[in-house]
Amino acid sequence: MSTSHPAPVATPVNVATGTTQPAPEDLNSPFILTNDKRPPTLPWPDISAQAKWSVSSYKFGFGAECLQDGDPETFWHSDGPQPHFITIEFPRKVAIQKLSIFLCHPLDDSYTPSTLAIRAGTGPNDLQDVRIITLEKPDGWLTFDISSEPNEGGEGLKPVYAYLLQIIILANHMSGKDTHVRGLRVLGPVEEVVSEEDPFPWVSTEFRMHETIR
Repeated sequence: MSTSHPAPVATPVNVATGTTQPAPEDLNSPFILTNDKRPPTLPWPDISAQAKWSVSSYKFGFGAECLQDGDPETFWHSDGPQPHFITIEFPRKVAIQKLSIFLCHPLDDSYTPSTLAIRAGTGPNDLQDVRIITLEKPDGWLTFDISSEPNEGGEGLKPVYAYLLQIIILANHMSGKDTHVRGLRVLGPVEEVVSEEDPFPWVSTEFRMHETIR
């Protein structure tokens, strides 16, 4: 028996300002914006490569591969009727914590997404909206939780467990028809591995961000 969930309310995001790389204290923010064209250094593992990616439409040379190539000068360019969407299909059910998306309103203008809906499920026939956000002239990498449901501890938000993730561009700035997305990453939850030799482990998000730095 399926369980129905209330439709998520659109969350407006002010993305006019940001930083080059997030400071540790910024990692607890529900929306992290970095102005650097390079993907930000974050503690959440990038699980993008585990999935098969496809898009609703694209112009030749501007397909789904441009979302993951690490080049800020390339972008997915849709070429079809709205809404446009990106489909990310995993071979097994995975825990998905956040998305990082690179948008650039100064360069893309009316091609820049202004409303995103995030859907998740076991397949294309049972996708449910888990997050809707509205953006005002974004410029940089925006990282946010795909769920709006608080976790049991009351700190942070729960991950979403799914085989299939879909990012739908519901609207663009200035009512633009087609869309540009310059980068996208899917992030899993931080794995808190506790060693038996360490009775007082450091497992905070801030510590995970810096623990491999020497």
